[in-house]
Formats: sequence, structure tokens, C-alpha cells
Amino acid sequence: MSGINTYSTFVANRGHLDDQMQRENQSIVDQINAEQDVFNKIQYADSQGEFILPIKEHKGLDKYMYNQEDDTSLRKYLVFGVQWISLVTENLLSHPFIVLRRQCQVYNASKRYHLHPFTLLPSIVHLHRRQGLTTLWKGLGSCLLVRGMGLAVDDVISKLTSWPKGVNSNTTLKRFGQHVLLKCISIALVVPFHAASLVETVQSDIASEKPGLFDVFREGSLRLFFWSYLQKGRMLPAWALIGPSVSLGVTKYLFNLVIRGVSSRIMLRKQSQMQENVGSKSCDDTLEHTNLEIYGNLIATLTTEVIFFPFETILHRIQLQGTRTIIDNLDNGYAVVPILTNYQGAVDCYQTTIISEGFGGLYKGFGAMVLQFAVHIAVIKMAKWIVTKITEGISNRPPPCIVQYYNLDCVAGKSSSTALSSSISSTEVDAPIEERML
Repeated sequence: MSGINTYSTFVANRGHLDDQMQRENQSIVDQINAEQDVFNKIQYADSQGEFILPIKEHKGLDKYMYNQEDDTSLRKYLVFGVQWISLVTENLLSHPFIVLRRQCQVYNASKRYHLHPFTLLPSIVHLHRRQGLTTLWKGLGSCLLVRGMGLAVDDVISKLTSWPKGVNSNTTLKRFGQHVLLKCISIALVVPFHAASLVETVQSDIASEKPGLFDVFREGSLRLFFWSYLQKGRMLPAWALIGPSVSLGVTKYLFNLVIRGVSSRIMLRKQSQMQENVGSKSCDDTLEHTNLEIYGNLIATLTTEVIFFPFETILHRIQLQGTRTIIDNLDNGYAVVPILTNYQGAVDCYQTTIISEGFGGLYKGFGAMVLQFAVHIAVIKMAKWIVTKITEGISNRPPPCIVQYYNLDCVAGKSSSTALSSSISSTEVDAPIEERML
């Protein structure tokens, strides 16, 4: 009998335990269901607290994610726009000032040296009144063709020889030497075509026939293939131009490379220090890096052009000699004058210029370069200001939606219920919702 009573007690206790475990399991299930109900009742509201859609449809979250993707796409477009503006400014908007600069450089008998931009303004007005607005855009097509030819020659030589077209801080000394040799060959091959392009940019529109689009290839080929034949009187042969052109071109390129690298590193270090002082760092530095690259390139170009300006004057004079070119007289902007020189080479050109025109003769047209970079900097500053305003608008715009949690009684309209949690901004959507529910 005692065994039967013990067994009955065991069965009864086990039944109580099973009931208790079942009740606990049911309690857990009920709690999970309740939390799921609350989770399903999360509502998205706008900034005024009006309900929009249940969270189970995820439209508010999708809207936030779409806005994030739109911001990233917009920043990419801004980076592309800044690069495009810089490229257009460097190759198109600067061309009229390059024309003025070259005309001043090659005119050895000019009375005005135009060392500052103010003396050029009356001549520019007179040229526009007499020849129209397009007079300072002459030779643009040939300049772009010659630049494209230089890039094409670099690419062909690089593919044939496996020499690098570009260098960086990780380039070995051997590869760097190969790159310099590639640049020397490329500049040497393009020199005759550059001389033909120079003629088109300085000759007067009213005293010369307008050249065709591809005349630069014909004139350049004549100089290239007739290596030592003097075609037109005092014109220097190609071999006499190769040495000065390659020396100046490679030296300017290497100097520009060094200045660009140094200036970019200095600006990058200053930016990092500023971010450390503020204590914040931008999550997307692509736009800032693009700005630093553009300003580094501008500083390098400006420094290089200022330092090598006298050598460029000498090179342009010997390249133009013997071409029977008639240019506009920038002393007044009305008349035209022929270019008649008899230099024996670069050294003779330098000595003759110093004797007849003084040291300032090497800087004729420097004011045009001042105007060129003033406009260049102004365009970049304006583009940066516009981009900054757009970026600030993206960063400071109000959140697309506000998320609020309500319990079942609140949804049902019972006034005695209270909100489970306060509203959170859409910037908190990135955190897992289960963590916030805890």
C-alpha cells in the first residue's frame, strides 16, 4: 500500500509540474505574441505626428534607405561636376588668355610689355570691336588636337615598350627613368605639330586665311619629315627645335610633378589636423579629396608657368621664326604686324632678347597669364561655393520621417494608456529594432 501511495504522490506531483511548465510556456508564448503585436503596431508618422503606414509594410524605412542612396549618388555627381568644371576651365576658358600671352611673347618689336593685366584691357576691347568675340578663340581646335596627340603617343609608346605612363610614390627608380624617357620621345614627336598649332593661335584673323581643322597635321608633318630642310627662308629645322623643346617640356613636367605632390600632401595634412581639432571626420571624403587634387594641380601649374615663363618665350620665338606669320599689334589692338626675326637658335634668341628688349622682354605678356589664373581661380571658387551649399543642404535637411511606438490600448483609443516609448528620429532607424524594444 505504501508503494501505491508513493506512486500516486509522484504522479500527482508530476502532473503539477507539467501544468506549471505548460503555464510558463504559454506565458512565454503570450509575451512573445504581445511583443509581436506591439511590434506590428509601430506606426510611422510625419514631423507633426500624423500616422502614415504600419511598419510591417516598411515603406518609411525604404524611404530612408532610398534617401541615403540618393545622397551617395548626388555626391558622386558633385565630384564629377567639380572635375568637369576644372577640366573645361583648364582647356577651354583659359584659351583666350593663352592666345594673348603668345601674341605678346612672339612680338619682339612691341613697345608695351604688358607685364600686368591692366594694360591689356584696352587692347582686348579694340580687338573685339574690330574682329568680333571669336578672335581670341582662334587655334582652339589645333591646341586640343595636339594635346590629344600627346596623350595618344604616350599610350602607344607605353603599349609597345611597357614603360609606365604615370608614376607615384611607389614607382621604382628604373620605372621612373623609363617614364621620363617615354616623355622625352613623346614631346620630340609632337614638337613639329605644336609649332604648327602655335602659328594658328597667334596669326591675325583679318590678315591671314583661316586654317582648316586638320591643317595642323599637314604643317606639322612637313616639319617632321623634312628633318633638316629649310622650307621657308629663316625657318629653323626640326632638329634645332627638338633639343630646347624636350629640355623645357621634361623639366616643366618633372617640376610640376614635384610641386603637385608636395602641395597635395601639405593640404591633406592640414585637413587631417583640422578634423582632429574639431573631433569629427566626414564619412565620405571623396569630394574633399577631389578639391585637394584640383587645388594641388592649380598650385603646381601656376608655379610652373611663372618660373618657366622666360624659357617659354624663347621657345615660342624660335618655333615661329620663318613662318611668315602676321599677328595683331597688341600695343593698340588695331594694327597688324609681321614677325621678322633671324635667331640662330635658343641661345642666340636669349642673348638678342636681353640686348634689345632687356630682361623684361622675356616676360612680355605676363599680365595675360595673371588674367588667366585669376579667372581660373574664380571659376573654381564659385564651383566650390555651389558644391558646398548643395552639400550643406544635404547634411542639414530635415529627416524624412519620425518613428513612434504605441501599445495596443493607445491604438484602440483608450485615454488611460500611455505610449511605450518616446518618438525617435529617423536617424535611429539604423539600430536594430529588437534592441530598442528591450
